[in-house]
Amino acid sequence: MDSSKFSDGRRVAIIHYWLVGMRGGEKVIEALCRMFPQADIFTHVADPERLSATLTKHRIIETRIGRLPLAKKMYQKYLPLMPRALEEIDLTGYDLVISSESGPAKGVIAPPDAPHLCYCHSPMRYLWDQYHVYRNGAGRLTRMMMPTLAHSLRQWDVTSAARVDGFAANSRFVAQRIEKYWRRDADVVHPPVAVEDFSAIPASERGDFYLWAGELAPYKRPDLAVDAFTRLKLPLVVIGGPDDTVEKLKARAGDNVTFLGKVPFDVLKSHMARCKALIFPGEEDFGIVPVEVMASGRPVVAYGRGGILDTVVDGETGVFFDTQTVDSLVDAVERIEASGLTDADPAACLARAQQFTEARFAQGIEAALAKIGA
Repeated sequence: MDSSKFSDGRRVAIIHYWLVGMRGGEKVIEALCRMFPQADIFTHVADPERLSATLTKHRIIETRIGRLPLAKKMYQKYLPLMPRALEEIDLTGYDLVISSESGPAKGVIAPPDAPHLCYCHSPMRYLWDQYHVYRNGAGRLTRMMMPTLAHSLRQWDVTSAARVDGFAANSRFVAQRIEKYWRRDADVVHPPVAVEDFSAIPASERGDFYLWAGELAPYKRPDLAVDAFTRLKLPLVVIGGPDDTVEKLKARAGDNVTFLGKVPFDVLKSHMARCKALIFPGEEDFGIVPVEVMASGRPVVAYGRGGILDTVVDGETGVFFDTQTVDSLVDAVERIEASGLTDADPAACLARAQQFTEARFAQGIEAALAKIGA
């Protein structure tokens, strides 16, 4: 499928759950916008001040959720209202619909002759595999309301999946969950990673530290990295926020663990290139940071579940550990130290990272669209 055929006056609608910052999902929308420069973007809530110029030069239309009080900050509280808001979007006259699903997005009603491809970052985890985790961590009122609300949202989620002509998943891990919860097949199209923004450096310029980088969210298990390296007494640099989580982690960390908080991109890039290896102890749907580190020529120590199985090659560009425990992570660090991977030529890591470029993403989207007749 040649995406240029949609530049001849035919109309393309891109549906995204919310646009309130620039994270992995929004990077996918940027890539789709470059493929379809004439596309309109529909979303529940948009905050233009926090979006890139690539996105804001497109027409962005909010659903009625965007007109509700404090929508830019409280948008997730309006989740029960989002299915109906999606169904109210008028897509009359559009020739192609591409939805970007992680929050509710795929439930639009496309015109009969407009193919609908859903690019799925993940079925909504707070409805499915992580439901009990989210509920147990919620406030008292939310815990009381979730069983009733989640039940009806799951029914709508499965029903709306039947409206989609084809699915593309960002990893095999997500494709498996699409089949499990929606009973639909999905092509695997890995998201675009700006690997060209990273580069390897000579071995003489590298440091002696390991790196943990990303948002300090509980499911990413920064606590596991801190506890393991406090035991190992090896240098670990932790990059990311929020500040209150940094303070909690500092209280349990040894003197060998350094916290830098949120840092400019150049500082992050420098640490990726100079570290002995990235420590990646969480379970992610895909995981962009490991690809960025491999694009910097460095290996990865990762929990061997989730999207990491699509990116890191065990024994070649990193090592896996089997359980999210301190003992298992300590063992993995000791294995990578003994393997020589931390001192190896970066060629294998660099070659692996090149499998996840924006050009590869575009090729995958074109193939997925061709399968549904777009």
